[in-house]
Amino acid sequence: MNERVTVPGEPTLEALRQRLTDFAAARRWEPFHTPKNLAAALSVEAGELLEIFQWLTPEQAAGVMAEPERAHRVRDEVADVLAYLLQFCTAVGVDPLEALAAKIERNEHRFPVPDGPADVNADMGE
Repeated sequence: MNERVTVPGEPTLEALRQRLTDFAAARRWEPFHTPKNLAAALSVEAGELLEIFQWLTPEQAAGVMAEPERAHRVRDEVADVLAYLLQFCTAVGVDPLEALAAKIERNEHRFPVPDGPADVNADMGE
C-alpha cells in the first residue's frame, strides 16, 4: 500500500515538485535543467550543507541547530538539496518516494538485523 497522508494546507512532495517546475518554466530555465546540470547542482548544494559542519567536533555539530544563524543556513541548504533532487527526479522520471521505499526494502534484505550487538562498522547501504 502506497498511501500518502497529508494535512490540509501542508505542502505535498508533488505540489512542491510542481512549483519548482512552474518556477523554472516561468523563467525559461528548462534548457539548462538537464540531468547532468541538475546532478551537478545537487552535488554543489550537498557540499554547501557539508561546509557548515566541516571542521566541527561531533559535539559542536550536534549543537548547530541551537545557533540561529547556522540553523538558518542548514535549513536553506536542506531546501536547496531537496529542490535540486526533486528537479533531477522530474528530469529523469524517477518517483523519489518509490525509489526510497525500494532502496529501504533492498537494504532490509541486504543487511538483516543481527542476532548480537550492533556492528558500528557496518556499511550503511550506499
